[in-house]
Amino acid sequence: MRILVTGGAGFIGSHVADALIARRHDVTVLDDLTGGSRSNVPAAARFVEGSVTDDALVKDLFAAGRFDHVYHLAAYAAEGLSHFIKRFNYTNNVIGSVTLINAAVNTGVKGFVFTSSIAVYGRAPLPMTEDTRPEPEDSYGIAKYAVEQELQATRALFGLDYMIFRPHNVYGSRQNIGDRYRNVVGIFMNQILQGKPMTIFGDGEQTRAFSYVDDVAPIMAAAIDNPAAWNQVFNIGADQPTTVNELARRVAAAMGSEPRILHLDARHEVVHAHSDHQKLASVFGARPMTPLEDGLKVMAEWVKAHGARATPAFDGIEVTKNLPASWRSS
Repeated sequence: MRILVTGGAGFIGSHVADALIARRHDVTVLDDLTGGSRSNVPAAARFVEGSVTDDALVKDLFAAGRFDHVYHLAAYAAEGLSHFIKRFNYTNNVIGSVTLINAAVNTGVKGFVFTSSIAVYGRAPLPMTEDTRPEPEDSYGIAKYAVEQELQATRALFGLDYMIFRPHNVYGSRQNIGDRYRNVVGIFMNQILQGKPMTIFGDGEQTRAFSYVDDVAPIMAAAIDNPAAWNQVFNIGADQPTTVNELARRVAAAMGSEPRILHLDARHEVVHAHSDHQKLASVFGARPMTPLEDGLKVMAEWVKAHGARATPAFDGIEVTKNLPASWRSS
């Protein structure tokens, strides 16, 4: 089948593209390389550099590609920062998604696989299930939930089948460790390589379930061949929550370093977030998950082989009120 993967030069997207190619699909990757790397794109994939917000490019790409399915993973996934870049967030994460959905309908795409986020739940009771009412608290989560609703409306009127995955706190090789706003595992590892302390907002007792990429991407890649998965929403990721303090200690151990931690002022965020995955197991089967220690070890080896990266400030902050000091230009 002919498949388009947006964000396929990024972290999760490149792993999904790899898994699709391993399943003998014809894969095209669309990515603007703002968060990903050309080196991440599988050699067997066709690569197109560009943005999902470029309507003319997307129309031409779909007309030429005649794709059977779309995997939409392109996004700027910085939950906390999204409060301060609202216009950028909604342009990339909503308008870009709608541009793809329009093209999918107009060219007869069979199915649209969308990577949403656990951020749609907000401060919901734990563990969060697919039946939990979404009440996102940040602009990123609001954008993701808006696209979920758009896919449901599009199917009702135009018959475009969809599948929605809500992953959370995914880590592993190919992650952009130079992004100071997202992916805490990568941030910690980069800080260690630079000889800096690991920075934690607040007391560090926030909890997340950190999910190894190889426990996520292969399931997503195989999903289009499972009829029971279409027009469904699935939480996907690890089951066991870990405090950020404990994560820092484990990252330091994986990197062969002593844990040096600097606590910063707390920021506005959901304190505890992890989800239930019984629905995923009922459709795709129960699978063993990679222990956090093992996944961190593999990622640490990759990070040390590739070295530290610069952490530029986001160019284009729209709201500076209450912006954490560490996120300002420096």
